Amino acid sequence: MTSVRSSAASLAPSIRGAAELVRQEALRRELDGCQLLAGIWCHGFTVAQLRSIRASLPPTARLVVTKNSDMAAAVAGTRWEALRPCARGMNAWLFVRSDEIPPALKPYRDFQKEWKLQLNDFTGAVYEGRLYGPDDFAQLEAMPTRVQSYQYLLGCLQMPAVNVLAVLRARQEALAADADKPPAEGEAAAAAPAAAEEK
Repeated sequence: MTSVRSSAASLAPSIRGAAELVRQEALRRELDGCQLLAGIWCHGFTVAQLRSIRASLPPTARLVVTKNSDMAAAVAGTRWEALRPCARGMNAWLFVRSDEIPPALKPYRDFQKEWKLQLNDFTGAVYEGRLYGPDDFAQLEAMPTRVQSYQYLLGCLQMPAVNVLAVLRARQEALAADADKPPAEGEAAAAAPAAAEEK
């Protein structure tokens, strides 16, 4: 009987270790193509609340609840490693696979306001290799969306052409106004003797 127990005990750590490796590999797959990774302090959340958050997220974002040790191991040696200090306490992890960052963060902010969970805030995020702390999320939430960036870029490209057209139009209108204007009295008196001399 003792040999059965000892062999079962020796198998348990390897099964546990294999399960950890599977979870870490699943997290690494989530990180592929990810643009932003953010931690959310989820202490006290119910399953229904987590489902509510997940249902409100855009299709490019995914909320995952996992052990901090698995997350720390998954981000080790990657561009997400700066987030390791945030892997403490009860966290849920928001994986955003788009550069549309504000629309991915807004559903959680709305959830926070609806449920009055001001303490359950973002613990940190990594975007473009930079760590954003809880106080820096205003920068992420104020980023322009792709459409806004394209509108700004298009406006920058159009402004010089619009300015040139405005100058040309103003010049053309000035020339047309000069041509339509009757000659002044002084110009008419000077033109009359010249016309008489020609005859």
